[in-house]
Amino acid sequence: MIKKLTARQVAPFLILAAIAILAIFIPTLPNYEDKVGVYNAADIGWIIVATALVFLMTPGLAFFYGGMVHRKNVISTMIKSVVAAGVVGVLWVVVGFSLAFGDSIGGVIGNPNTFLFFKNVNSGAPWSLAPTIPLSLFAIFQMMFAVITPGLVVGAVAERIRFSSYILFTVLFSLCIYAPLAHWSWHPDGFLFKMGALDFAGGTVVHISAGCAALAGALVLKRRKVHIENKEIPPANVPYVLIGTGLLWFGWFGFNAGSALGANALAVSAFATTNTAAAAAGLSWMFFDVLRGKKPSVLGFCIGAVVGLVAITPAAGFVAIPQSIFIGVVAAIISNIAVFYKQKSRLDDTLDVFPCHGIGGMVGMLMTGIFATKAINSFGNDGLFYGNASFFFTQVKALAIVVAFSFCGSYAIFKFINFVLPLRVTEAEEELGLDASQHDEKYSQGTLLVNNNGIVKETMVEG
Repeated sequence: MIKKLTARQVAPFLILAAIAILAIFIPTLPNYEDKVGVYNAADIGWIIVATALVFLMTPGLAFFYGGMVHRKNVISTMIKSVVAAGVVGVLWVVVGFSLAFGDSIGGVIGNPNTFLFFKNVNSGAPWSLAPTIPLSLFAIFQMMFAVITPGLVVGAVAERIRFSSYILFTVLFSLCIYAPLAHWSWHPDGFLFKMGALDFAGGTVVHISAGCAALAGALVLKRRKVHIENKEIPPANVPYVLIGTGLLWFGWFGFNAGSALGANALAVSAFATTNTAAAAAGLSWMFFDVLRGKKPSVLGFCIGAVVGLVAITPAAGFVAIPQSIFIGVVAAIISNIAVFYKQKSRLDDTLDVFPCHGIGGMVGMLMTGIFATKAINSFGNDGLFYGNASFFFTQVKALAIVVAFSFCGSYAIFKFINFVLPLRVTEAEEELGLDASQHDEKYSQGTLLVNNNGIVKETMVEG
């Protein structure tokens, strides 16, 4: 007997089918021709590699988050990170790139018709801030940033959000929050760009926006049953977290150094500051835990390293290498303290996305305002440390605008979704686990047991 489908089940496929049919009728334009010799082969090669590295961060994030949740929610958490590559990958081509980088409408949003369905992208003139690579490559590089941003929010709403509701959130967040922020910060006519605010690789656009959305989602979804009962849930697989950290760290070189948009000295400097801040932050988090009477842990180092990567993101191409040590150390301590106080509160941010990504991004923006120097990037500015207080206050003003917009906009999106769809799984589904209740799949983890004869054998524990 065929089960009758609801409109809610049919709608996603019909929308995708309609997009596919419309795509047939978009005029085909010839690929770019470098008639005047402006493109640089080395720059093209590096940005292709950087694009692939940024994409690698998405499965890296899936491992990072998947290893920290309860084993009955591993698969559901991982797929929410990875599925953004599908949702945003299509959405960016259809209209997302236009909204972020199309002809500016009042410095607030791009004209959706500029690059609708990527028309004019192949044969268009290069992006003004990336004149040595094709526009199509710039568009795909930027797409990878748009892919990972909603995936970051997953950690705050894990173990209780419906998969269908998360898909709708990804669409609305990408169009209504991410695209405007990208336009404000990275389009030459964006109002934050013209104001003089600096965000090299996504401190505001990616991390603060995702962190504030995570806070909004945790507030709207409310607390899990295990959180209310104060039950301590052990991570499902700490080696997954370690693997995820390695992939994120590796991919972040494309994230930050690739944002130089060329194979040049600035890319080298951003590469070095990225690695240095991550290393310093990982140690800072671990050693600070020891000061608080805890043992050094794998999770502590991994979380600290990611916080360092977050904090250096807006500053990577504007600060010198020595100062990146300070940025990593301070960011890790501040986020560690924020996690400590969050755990004492009623806020159920499952994997501490707001304290790590939200606050980490804020620290990075402020540190950019302090340590940025024209000696590293002549297109940047000198910060407070070099006697320019006005630029620091520009960063503070931009930070306040982005936090307010991201939180209020994301809160409204979650409330709207909850109005049109059930946002949260039922109590029974939460108890069963989202792997089974949302996906009909289970995660199995091998466990070593020793019998009375001292023989070691492996058993499989299912979520």
